[in-house]
Amino acid sequence: MRVTKAATKIAVSPVQAAVQMSLRTSDFVSMADLSPREAATVLDLASLLKAKPKEFRDALTGKQLVLIFEKPSLRTRVTFEAGMAALGGTSLFMDQRGSRISSREEVRDVARNLERWVDGIVLRTYDHATITEIAEHASIPVINALSDLEHPCQALADFLTLKEKFGDLCSVKLAYVGDGNNVAHSLMLAAALLGSSITIATPAGFEPALQIVLEASEIARKTGARIELTHDPVVAMREADAVYTDVWASMGQESEADSRRSIFAPFQVNEKLFAQAAPHAIFMHCLPAHRGDEVTKAVIDSPRSVVFDQAENRLHVQKAILMLLLGDGSLRFPTRSAHA
Repeated sequence: MRVTKAATKIAVSPVQAAVQMSLRTSDFVSMADLSPREAATVLDLASLLKAKPKEFRDALTGKQLVLIFEKPSLRTRVTFEAGMAALGGTSLFMDQRGSRISSREEVRDVARNLERWVDGIVLRTYDHATITEIAEHASIPVINALSDLEHPCQALADFLTLKEKFGDLCSVKLAYVGDGNNVAHSLMLAAALLGSSITIATPAGFEPALQIVLEASEIARKTGARIELTHDPVVAMREADAVYTDVWASMGQESEADSRRSIFAPFQVNEKLFAQAAPHAIFMHCLPAHRGDEVTKAVIDSPRSVVFDQAENRLHVQKAILMLLLGDGSLRFPTRSAHA
């Protein structure tokens, strides 16, 4: 009797699929820490975690994460804590709003203590150098939850939102109007990595940092992304699929709020300016928003606003980052040692 072997299709579970993903870096301090492939990997895993959260509820069982915040937070703190809990891990919160991390002891000593107790460090600081110094001396993963230079977790959540709304990120044009701040920096680097187009429109004297512009431009040359800077918000809006703005005075710049208000007034995203974008354009903001300053109520509270989709996606992106940096097996890049 002749026996024929039927073709068998083996189903791959979400967890098995996730195990195929990895990062080359052991820290996430800057968007530029990722390669184009790795940036896409984070978004792919975030989508998987969002679609099938129950499949990953034990992914980080036994892992501990410490969150150290020098600045106030709503979205960042809750999404990291909720995300860690959803993956089976635990988190500890250190409130440093009253004093900087370095006020009691040297940053490198803080790093070398924390690496003995927990599996990962999340930092929300003023000085970006604090995060880079912690990462230099700690042998465990360090994640930038916001610094004055970058906000990389936010940028990835924003591009996950764009991917959900438009599909192919290489065909997306993003217009950012306002201050060339930490959010603008990370958006520019993310756009460069993911092959998107971004135009940054700022008042003269408030452009993004030159080092970030040069870094993003170098990445864009390899990915085909388009990075443009202008002082004309109308120019930035033309054919834009998404319009993004942020507060005119970031945390630590509150004393400049009044003086900045008159400078940034032409960059307010109101109905007239928003109308210069594509008819299907969506409105984006990292929150918190100051209605009546950088954006009007008519725009941010309209059906075309996706600000709460962005906020939700902070959870899924950060869960993906935690899995890729803290996970066991092939999900975790081998940890370097600061004492080797």
